[in-house]
Amino acid sequence: MRSHDYGRDILSGGRARKQTPEVLAEPGVVVEDPASGFCGAVVGFEYGNVVLEDRRGGRRLFPLNPAGFLLDGAPVTLIRPPAATAPSTPKVSASGSVKVQGLRARTARESRIWVEGIHDAELVELVWGHDLRVEGVVVEPLDGIDHLAERVAEFGTGPGRRLGVLVDHLVSGSKESRVVDGLRDDNVLVTGHPYVDVWAAVKPSVVGIPAWPTVPRGIEWKVGVCDALGWGEPADGWRRVRAAVTGFRDLEPPLVGAVERLIDFVTDPGEN
Repeated sequence: MRSHDYGRDILSGGRARKQTPEVLAEPGVVVEDPASGFCGAVVGFEYGNVVLEDRRGGRRLFPLNPAGFLLDGAPVTLIRPPAATAPSTPKVSASGSVKVQGLRARTARESRIWVEGIHDAELVELVWGHDLRVEGVVVEPLDGIDHLAERVAEFGTGPGRRLGVLVDHLVSGSKESRVVDGLRDDNVLVTGHPYVDVWAAVKPSVVGIPAWPTVPRGIEWKVGVCDALGWGEPADGWRRVRAAVTGFRDLEPPLVGAVERLIDFVTDPGEN
């Protein structure tokens, strides 16, 4: 007599095992190798292995094992598409990193990057936005850092929940340096640049001036700059600055280095 005449087959071992989804390994699909933490985009195949490339241009080969990768945090099996080609020549993003074609943004991490204001956030997005979407990092403006310690405590840092903080005018003896010196948390990294405002971290030649004007004490820096240059209101001045920036080469090295260190810190595979 057939087993289904008696209901469920008692020898079947219970519920059917859930199958791992199969994903076509097309160029630009971003996955993570769970064993090493290496996260990169598919760029081709070599010797039967898939080639992944991270945002810095590093390439590694991985076997196409069942359930061998994570996509948006969930296990998947990569399937080689028909007529898969050799690794392609990489294109470069505004930050100088390898540009992922057909980007599928990674699910946001719990770790965050904080910046002082909306202009800082827009500039970071303009130059590093591609990298941030590949890595799943959210940038949030703080509207100043006077209450940074309290904000960090409210956030609640820990393993896999790191904070990177970008600070303007981070020089010895400044108000900003005194605020930062009070922080004691291994899951928080504060970097910064010496300029009084993030505008000044844009090279003057990029916006068509020989140098950023000197603004007397007591006058808001952006207001003083716009008055000296005839740029109108700060909102008008910011539109000029933002429109002139096309990539990391338009920025002063201290800002570029500070942002890169923050991205590396919050995306450390050992912490996420």
